[in-house]
Amino acid sequence: MKKKVRRSQVSDTGSIGEDCCVLCRFSDDDPAMFGEKVTLKEHKLSVHYFCLLTSCGVYQRGEEDEGVFGFLVDDIKQEIRRSARLTCCSCKKKGACVGCNVRSCRKTVHFPCGRKQSFISQFTGLFPSYCPDHSPTQTLCVGSDLSLPQSCSVCLDSIDPVLSYSVLKCPCCHASWFHRDCVQRQAHSAGLFFFRCTLCNNKDSFQEEMLRLGIYIPERDASWELEANAYSELLEVYKRCDALACLCNDGPMHSAKTGWFEVIRCRLCGSRGTHRKCSGLKLDTRDWACSDCTQATDGKASLVASPQGGQRRSRLSKHHLSPIHSSISCKRPSLPVRSGSPEELLQALAPQPGPLSVQVEVRGCEALSAGLDLVRRPDFDPTHALSIRFRDEKQTAFPSSETARQYFLKLLVQQIQDSVVFEGPHGSKNLALDSQALREDLYFDVGCLLALSLVHGVPPVGFFSRALYQCLFNFPPNRPLAVTHMTPDTHFTRQVSRIAEAESLDELKEATASSWEYLELAGCNRPISSLKDREALVEDLVCFTMITRMQLPLQRFREGLQTLGVFDQVQLFPSAFCGVFCEADDHLTAQTLAQLFTVHFSQQEDRLNRETPVVTFWRHFLLECEVGRSSISLQDLLLFATGAEVLPTAGLLPTPSISFLHPLSSSPPGTEEAGDEGLFPQREPSSKHLLLPVTSSYQAFKSSMEQAVSHHMHLLPMES
Repeated sequence: MKKKVRRSQVSDTGSIGEDCCVLCRFSDDDPAMFGEKVTLKEHKLSVHYFCLLTSCGVYQRGEEDEGVFGFLVDDIKQEIRRSARLTCCSCKKKGACVGCNVRSCRKTVHFPCGRKQSFISQFTGLFPSYCPDHSPTQTLCVGSDLSLPQSCSVCLDSIDPVLSYSVLKCPCCHASWFHRDCVQRQAHSAGLFFFRCTLCNNKDSFQEEMLRLGIYIPERDASWELEANAYSELLEVYKRCDALACLCNDGPMHSAKTGWFEVIRCRLCGSRGTHRKCSGLKLDTRDWACSDCTQATDGKASLVASPQGGQRRSRLSKHHLSPIHSSISCKRPSLPVRSGSPEELLQALAPQPGPLSVQVEVRGCEALSAGLDLVRRPDFDPTHALSIRFRDEKQTAFPSSETARQYFLKLLVQQIQDSVVFEGPHGSKNLALDSQALREDLYFDVGCLLALSLVHGVPPVGFFSRALYQCLFNFPPNRPLAVTHMTPDTHFTRQVSRIAEAESLDELKEATASSWEYLELAGCNRPISSLKDREALVEDLVCFTMITRMQLPLQRFREGLQTLGVFDQVQLFPSAFCGVFCEADDHLTAQTLAQLFTVHFSQQEDRLNRETPVVTFWRHFLLECEVGRSSISLQDLLLFATGAEVLPTAGLLPTPSISFLHPLSSSPPGTEEAGDEGLFPQREPSSKHLLLPVTSSYQAFKSSMEQAVSHHMHLLPMES
C-alpha cells in the first residue's frame, strides 16, 4: 500500500515540466502576481517565490544566498512530498500547499488557485493565508457628501464601487478605490519606499492596510530607480538664452562662466534661461524668473509660502497601528496562530507592561466622561497603563491602584451601556442613531473605550443584542434579520410590526398607507398586489432600519473597536467572542475560584504537613461562601485576593497564586487554637498573591478569613 502511494507521488511530481512551479504546477512567469520564478537547472526544479512564502510546511533555514532566497532545496522537496497528499479545493488536483490559517478550517489550495478562490495571503509576520470565510475585509466609510468613485485610481478603468476581494479602497481618504490586481502591480513597481495612495499620498497607514489585505510590497527601491542611467538627463544643465533678441555674438547656446553672457536660469522652473545682457540685468544678478513663472505667481516671481503649521491629528490615530516591520523576505519557523478562548486571544493583544502610564482623573462617578477625555487627547496611546484617580472623597478608599482601575472599568462599561449610543432593554442593546453623537464622533470613542476595557481587564461586555453582534461581525453569517431583532417599543418597530402582522391584503395596504413616509425613506414605497409581498417588504424594512440607515454609526463603532487589534481578533473568531459581547458574566462558583489559584507549598516537610489541611479548609470555605453560610461572598473574596470584582475577559495577569502564612512561633501541645489568634490572611494585589493563615482548625481559619475580608470591604466605595 505504501509503495502504491509512493509511486503515485513520484509519478505526479515527475509529470511536471521543468518550467512549471513544483508547488503550484503553473508555468506562469509574472513577478507581480506570483513572485519571481527561480529555476535550479542542476535540481531540475522551478518554483515561484510567493508559493514558497505562503506554503504551510517550509521555512527559510538557510542564508539569503542559499537555495532559493534562503529556502533549502531539501526543504522544498520535503514540502513537495507533504503537499502531494493534499487536494486543492479549487482545481481538485493534488499538491495544495497553501492552507487557511484558522485551525478548524481544512481548506487547502495552490497559490494561483487561491487567488481565484478569493484566498488572502498576508506577506508579513508568519505569512498566514485565509479562506473567504475567515479572510479580513474592508467596510464602507463615506459621508453623505462624498460620492463613491466610478473608476480605478490606478488604471482609470471603470469600477463597481462595491468592496470585495477584487475591489479595495484606501483606509485614509476613502476616495481612492482600485482593483486588487492594479494595486498589486503598483506595489511591485513602486517598492516599499514609494508605494502609497495615488490620491491622498498616505504611505504608512496605506501600506499597513494593503499588507493586511494580502498585497505584497517588495523591500526594494522603485523599479524606475533601478534602471541604468534612469536620471542621466537630470545631470544636464539648461544653457540656452531664450531672449527674443539674443545679443551674444556666439549665439544663444553660448554660456560664459561669468560676465554679461553667462546664462542665468529661471529660479522657479529652471527650464528657461537668458544672458544678463540680453534681458537688461545687472552684472551681479543671480535671481531671475522667466515671464511664464512671473505670470503664474504673484507678478513678482515669488511663490506663496505654504503654512508650516502642524497637520491636524486624525481621529484614526487612536488605532495606534505599529510601523511596518521588515519581514517580507524572512519566513522563519514559528507556531501558527490558533484559535482559543477569548482569554488567550485578548492576552495576546495586551501591550507589554512598561514604565509609561497615563493619568485618568474621574470626577465623582463620571467614568464615561473621563474615558472620553482620555481617548480624545492628542497624545493618546492605548498601549500605556492606566493610572486612575477619583477626585472626591472616594479617592482614598481604594486599597490599591489595581482596585481603582477595576472599579473605573466596571463603571465605564455600565455607563457606556446607558449612553445615547445604545438603545433597547437592559442586557440586549442595539446601536441607536443620534445626530449629536455622530457630530461628536461618539460611536468611534465608545468603540475605542470598549476595546481598551476588554484588553485592560474588564469583565465580559455582555449587553450586546445578538442582532448588533451580527451587524458588526457578520456572525452567524448571512442570516437575515427579523422584526424580533429590532429594538422594541420604538416608532419604526411598531410600524414594521403592524405590516408584519397584517393578515389580509386590505390590512396590509392600510398599514403601508399609514407608514408611507417611512416606506418612502426606506425606498420601499412600492405597489402591494398580494399578501405574498409582505415578507419581502418586512425584510427590506428591517434591513434598512438596522443596517442601511445605521451604516455610518456601525462603521465608526467598528473602527473604534480596531484599537489594539480587538476588532480583527473578534472578526477572526466570532463564535468564541459571541458570549463576551452578548452574554452577562457567568455566576462565580466555588469551583471556578478554586481552579483560579495556583497553590505553592513549602519545601520543608514539617511545614508541608501543616499546609495540606489548610488547602482543604480553603476549599470548604469557598463552598460555604457560595451557599451563603458565610458572612462574605465569593465576589468579596475575589476582590480581596486579586482586586477584581469579577473575572476579566482577558483573564488575570499575573496568574493568581496561594502560599501560606505560618505562626512566628509554635505553640505547646494543647494550646494550638490560642496560637491561631491574630493570624490573618495577607494579600498582594499587584502580584495577585494570597497568603492563607496556617491554623489548626477550620473554625479558626474561617474566623480569620471573614474578619480580614470584611475589614477590607469597609474600605471600598459603596455602589451608588
